[in-house]
Amino acid sequence: MTDGLLRGYVPSAFGQVHYVECGSGEAVLMLHQTPRSWTEYLDVLPLVGAAHRAVAMDTLGFGASAKPAGPHSIERFADAAGALIEELGLERFHLVGHHTGGVIAVELAARYQGRVSSLLLSATSFVDDEKRRAADRRKPVDHVVPRPDGSHLVELWNRRRGFYRDGEEAALNRFMVDALTVLDRVEEGHEAVQRYVMEDRLAHITARTLAVCAAGDHYSLPSLEKFAAALGCETRVVPGGHVPLPEQLPKEFADVISEWVAAD
Repeated sequence: MTDGLLRGYVPSAFGQVHYVECGSGEAVLMLHQTPRSWTEYLDVLPLVGAAHRAVAMDTLGFGASAKPAGPHSIERFADAAGALIEELGLERFHLVGHHTGGVIAVELAARYQGRVSSLLLSATSFVDDEKRRAADRRKPVDHVVPRPDGSHLVELWNRRRGFYRDGEEAALNRFMVDALTVLDRVEEGHEAVQRYVMEDRLAHITARTLAVCAAGDHYSLPSLEKFAAALGCETRVVPGGHVPLPEQLPKEFADVISEWVAAD
């Protein structure tokens, strides 16, 4: 136990899955973006955990979770998350996913249906034929070539620097730790999103859904309208913030979660 956060591992068919939790009550399971880890929710966990059992896991292949060989896919990410859900005995739970984590949450909500009390998709890409066709033209997001002089570290830092404001270097440092942990496969989470056939799964989602996005995250803002059309869900734009919304505005992000969960 560290600062009220309990760390643990559960077994899965792919190896151990790492998670961190705090609080009690109905669970809120949080899924992070690529190539992050549970630390994306470092400041959100205790806020949500004040009234709920707040759980943040490391996606399979990232953070401290097992890193199996073979190509990653949204379905395999969801398989490992499902192992966590069952091992923790989450009979009913709320789902929160940010960026890649939101796409995984779509798959989980389609699988678990009545067990999912609510679904919150944060800055989640709406993956359709248009997005899949554009995959071959997509520029790498975080890929850098390691160099003996270490200049690739500066390159990686600068790839994400524009998403963070002055004074948010601690959060950017956490990004660097997570990305360097999986540097040889750092793009595979993004690639898994690009391959996912989302449309077939949306029809299976029964949980009430909220799609949110930071006002500055222009990559994800267009997806709000698409989710609203496909799911008939509510949408919300969070003023301020960019791609790392949970870290930049943890209180505001936690408030959105708590309000949506409480509306059940």
